[in-house]
Amino acid sequence: MSILGATGALGFGVALRLAAAGAAVRIGSRSRDSAEEAADRIRARVPEAEVEGLENAEAASGAPLVLLSVPFRAQSETLTNLKGALEPGQILIDATVPLAAAVSGKATRLLGVPQGSAAEQAAEMADKGVRVVSAFHTVSAKHLTDLDAALGEDVLVCGDEREAKAEVAALIGLIPGLRPVDCGRLEAARLVEGLTPLLIGVNVRHKTAAGLRITGLPDSLW
Repeated sequence: MSILGATGALGFGVALRLAAAGAAVRIGSRSRDSAEEAADRIRARVPEAEVEGLENAEAASGAPLVLLSVPFRAQSETLTNLKGALEPGQILIDATVPLAAAVSGKATRLLGVPQGSAAEQAAEMADKGVRVVSAFHTVSAKHLTDLDAALGEDVLVCGDEREAKAEVAALIGLIPGLRPVDCGRLEAARLVEGLTPLLIGVNVRHKTAAGLRITGLPDSLW
């Protein structure tokens, strides 16, 4: 598993939780030093963690699943720099949200994306054959990075290939307390991404770190 942007709060939180669950994790960053520093922070909290820090392209190369967790302003540049690093069949999990904060606006507002969503933009930019799945937009980074915090959130998953979504769901299932929910095709990501600024506003207003939980679902989802 490779996580690009794991020096940020969400990416680091996912990397930390996966490492604690026993998964091997590659941390990618534009700077190897920054990636190695994040890996050191994980090992300090999870001594048995199998984690390494690499530059983005090296981290992504050959990884079956690659999580892209970068600010929207960095998404296009990161994907451009990954040309040739990602191969057909790999799964790119896009957790990007086009928040207006990317252009000095409010984090509670969403930018329009010509493709419809950041995930659809990622699918357009990724190398041919790379399977893009949208996920992790509504999970609290604060709770992820607190290993003592009990999670109880749903992760909304969108994508055009059922098998790719199932693989992402299996990854999410490694983290206790997270439940993957299939939300349909990749075009539905535009709706899911819009929940992030909504949650930011709710959390600021109520001084909390709330996530989402969908009620009434059957016990078996995958």
